[in-house]
Amino acid sequence: MYTKTQEVDSPIKPRVQDETGRLKAVVLGTAVSVGSAPSMDEVYDPSSRAHLLAGTYPKEEDMVVEMEGFQSLLQSYDVQVYRPTVLENCNQIFARDIGFVVEDTFFRSNILPLREKEFEAIENLVAHIPEKQFQVCPEEVHVEGGDVMPWGDYLFIGAYTQKDYPQQITARTNQAAIDFLTEYFPQKEVKAFELIKSATVANQNALHLDCCFQPVGKNKAIICPDGFMQQEDVEWIRSFFGAENIFEVTADEMAGMHCNVFSISPEVVVSEKHFTRLNTWLREQGLTVEEIQYAEISKQGGLLRCSTLPLIRQY
Repeated sequence: MYTKTQEVDSPIKPRVQDETGRLKAVVLGTAVSVGSAPSMDEVYDPSSRAHLLAGTYPKEEDMVVEMEGFQSLLQSYDVQVYRPTVLENCNQIFARDIGFVVEDTFFRSNILPLREKEFEAIENLVAHIPEKQFQVCPEEVHVEGGDVMPWGDYLFIGAYTQKDYPQQITARTNQAAIDFLTEYFPQKEVKAFELIKSATVANQNALHLDCCFQPVGKNKAIICPDGFMQQEDVEWIRSFFGAENIFEVTADEMAGMHCNVFSISPEVVVSEKHFTRLNTWLREQGLTVEEIQYAEISKQGGLLRCSTLPLIRQY
């Protein structure tokens, strides 16, 4: 079942135009050799912090089982699933952060220095991407894949541009990233959203855009209004998708990662099985909801979208 990046033997031509196109190839992170629980000084998200304090921090063996279940589901839909090379005692669950694809270009992210070695684990994979389709973000461009969402003619970006950006450990995407992507994709309407940040309170922190907002289907979205700093951004999303096409989650549901589902196609969404209210709404919209156990993963401040890095979607 476990597919290592070394086994790639043909070129990978990335293509992602939106969040819900039919998934054909994806990198799924790994919880193997995730390492021991961090100390309070080492933790860099409020959810992990809360579970450390409560004594409920997830165990490696439980997270491995959850991720293997996700892989099996993806493969049942004929998706090529790649896994990172396992690095000893390294948390490699959240593959979304280390890179992202927009249109036909794979971007290598500039992420937290503590996490830079995670990219080494997929270098054998990205080596199969044609050079003209691979882009390294400039050093001053801080960006993680969880903050980048292509949606047709639009490119949605979650960011934090306040003066205290350097001091905010949960701020991962800056103004330079907005400027860079705006220039790189002049044909797209780049829409940036300012997100709330907290290193200590989970329901007052949107670590990435996909923690408080997620398009699904062809014209619908999940949103937590409390994840945005500016009310006008919330109103813009309501206007863009239409209030009747939006499911709104609470701040506590945001902390539980209810926005962080993952689309296999415009008709199929993977969701955590305990998201009863959300999953009911998704089905009412005519979507097929594949429910899986992923609650242990959520304790580290990420979920289904966070642990995936789509390479190819079919249109």
